[in-house]
Amino acid sequence: MVDPREIQIGDIIKLKKPHPCGNYEWEVLKIGIDFRLKCTGCGHIILVPREKIIRKIRAVRKTTGS
Repeated sequence: MVDPREIQIGDIIKLKKPHPCGNYEWEVLKIGIDFRLKCTGCGHIILVPREKIIRKIRAVRKTTGS
């Protein structure tokens, strides 16, 4: 299981199941009680409860900070 404290805004997370567009990767737009995610394939934005999304994360790809 992924430690939610290591996820930051702008990171790309890979989920266990694909979005209907076929893409597995999502960009993190907001972190709080809910996560706001943007599909990197089609651009669809969703709001998912923290508990639900933490269980579905397979990998986290960090963005490089400047």
